[in-house]
Amino acid sequence: LLGAALGSARATVYFQEQFLDGGNWQKRWMNSESKADLGKFKLTAGKFYGDPVQDKGLQTSENSKFYAISSRFKPFSNKGKTLVIQYTVKHEQKIDCGGGYVKIFSSNLDQKNLSGDSHYYIMFGPDICGSETKKVHVILNYKNKPHPIKKLIRCKVDGYTHLYTLIIRPDQTYEVKIDNKMVESGNLEDDLEFLPPRKINDPAVRKPTDWDDRIQIDDPNDIKPEDWDEPEYVMDTSAEKPEDWDDTVNGEWHYPVVKNPLYRGEWKPRQIDNPNYRGVWPHPQIDNPNYSPDFSIYSYENISVIGLDIWQVRAGTIFDNFLITDDEVYAEDFGDETWGETKGPEKEMNVKQTEEEQERERATEEKYFEQRFKKRLERKNVSGKDRAVRNTVEKEEL
Repeated sequence: LLGAALGSARATVYFQEQFLDGGNWQKRWMNSESKADLGKFKLTAGKFYGDPVQDKGLQTSENSKFYAISSRFKPFSNKGKTLVIQYTVKHEQKIDCGGGYVKIFSSNLDQKNLSGDSHYYIMFGPDICGSETKKVHVILNYKNKPHPIKKLIRCKVDGYTHLYTLIIRPDQTYEVKIDNKMVESGNLEDDLEFLPPRKINDPAVRKPTDWDDRIQIDDPNDIKPEDWDEPEYVMDTSAEKPEDWDDTVNGEWHYPVVKNPLYRGEWKPRQIDNPNYRGVWPHPQIDNPNYSPDFSIYSYENISVIGLDIWQVRAGTIFDNFLITDDEVYAEDFGDETWGETKGPEKEMNVKQTEEEQERERATEEKYFEQRFKKRLERKNVSGKDRAVRNTVEKEEL
């Protein structure tokens, strides 16, 4: 790729995978054996694509399965450097529930036993399940504990290929891009709660006793009506003791209890605006003695494995164009020259296939109704009705 070749002089590419050499990908990727029934990946460009070779990637092939596969590269540290993690996801099946994210691991990962319990550095990418979950995960490990981003980042939910990019910079800022456009950014410390808060409420200061922070209060002029207090249940005195009721067997008979139609519930005075309302009391804050800045939150040692550890109800997702680098410009160019070049033709092919499928469905329906019409005409002819009646029937049927 021209841009990638030009950018290689300044960029360090730690990992790049486009699956352009056919079946050789199996030499670079290792399937986990942590479970006997893990789903299988296959290499394909899918049902529709922009380029039959460039768009080939790893596709989940079995429904309701866990998947676990990974690829190893030379260990590196991103200390003092930008870290860019990028890849494409195509939910061709228009996934209803399943993951589309990647995980980054250290060099000590046991790839044959990769599972959801495996310790990871970074988890990034889309996750979809029903109408509630349609988000992009950004989870970073800090002191052996995963910290998810507090912001909600919505992922793409159509059936086309999309480019997902996570950028982590040494100034401890981050950026999330979808299709090479920024969708979220911020500071790691602020948005992922790695550290205790910088400020806390001063424990030595208490809210003044005369501070009224009630927005509304009971109306002192509102008086409960005299006829309000009615019991919730009353005896049904219209009921009669059954003739076969035996007090010695069933006990003493009593009137049954029924819901009182006059019951109005618990009385409460109406609410009015509090004339003494002073707003929320601003608790004075002090520096948190437990807070200590850490300027290495962003960095990891011995980054060496990228993996897919996901669950999918409906299979069919294709993963492609993996890239791990230290150069944001190189990553953007790489995205434009892979996903960017084939996204248009991919959509055109899908639209054409959809139109052709609709045309086939229309032709099938027309053939079905034509045959049905002929059979009904034949039955009318056999019945011996005169031609005038048959003509009327034919016109009505038509």
